[in-house]
Amino acid sequence: MAAHFFTLSIITLSLFVVASSGELESELVADLLTLQSESKSGVIHLDDRTVSKFLTYPRIPRPYSFLIFFDAANFHDKPELRLRELRREFEIVASSFITNHNSSNTKLFFGDIEFRESQSSFQLFGVNSLPHVRLVGPTAKSLKDDSDVMDQGDFSRLAESMAEFVESRTKLTVGPIHRPPVLSKMQLGLITALLLLCLPLVAKRIFAGETLIHDPKIWLSGAVFVYFFSVSGAMHNIIRKMPMFLVDRNDPNKLVFFYQGSGMQLGAEGFAVGFLYTVVGLLLAVVTHVLVYVKDATAKRLAMLFTLLVSFWAVKKVILLDNWKTGYGIHGFWPSSWN
Repeated sequence: MAAHFFTLSIITLSLFVVASSGELESELVADLLTLQSESKSGVIHLDDRTVSKFLTYPRIPRPYSFLIFFDAANFHDKPELRLRELRREFEIVASSFITNHNSSNTKLFFGDIEFRESQSSFQLFGVNSLPHVRLVGPTAKSLKDDSDVMDQGDFSRLAESMAEFVESRTKLTVGPIHRPPVLSKMQLGLITALLLLCLPLVAKRIFAGETLIHDPKIWLSGAVFVYFFSVSGAMHNIIRKMPMFLVDRNDPNKLVFFYQGSGMQLGAEGFAVGFLYTVVGLLLAVVTHVLVYVKDATAKRLAMLFTLLVSFWAVKKVILLDNWKTGYGIHGFWPSSWN
């Protein structure tokens, strides 16, 4: 009889513990949903207390995963870290995930931790560099060793890379990324109304041939701009979001405009090389389209000499910069019959 009573007590106690754990997990999920709904982007702001409440204290396995963005407000002014941009992209992923799942998903939550507010949490996760994004799964016992860290090289595709990281580490689907429109509906309406008001005047000037597109100087300037845009690496800067310059690590008061190494090109050095190329191109254009109409032979010779000297100087500067940056040298070769 005593054995049966002891067994019944154990079963009752076990059921009570399971029920209590289930209630606790339900309360945690409900609290997270409330915090998520209070955030405009759906990203829950975490601190040392909430990290302990939602990640350290709950029983393993937790009923949810957490994707965490580690931030530091005092580093937002450092362009090489891109924390502001990556934070916006993180919010886009969070809001897209919530929208695609009709705000009913309880398997994945998004959070951010700020360094000055939660230095203990940074130490708990072992975060010593930024940017840093980490996924804490339901079975992660150690927040430092058992969670998944997003590789910093994957940040190049921004929100899309973060979504792929989530999908590769979990069985969840983020869905399409919903980016906010560039212009609001009111702005689009005002622009449309303005265009309709200006349409008669614009049509009249077009038929009269008095618009900017009828001016050859505009087309010439556009051609020079396209040439400079092409040879200066501006498209590379836009795609890679490269800064114009960096702050010297050894001397914070000094700016670095030319980066030595083939792995990265700053915007300033691309524009410098593009300017030299543009100078050579413009000089060649003057020689082939303007100088041919000059009748003074002496003026022609002086202009040709000036063009050759400036072009030689510009190309030499580009070669020296390429050699300094990459270590590769360019050597001239004379015809074998001259040896």
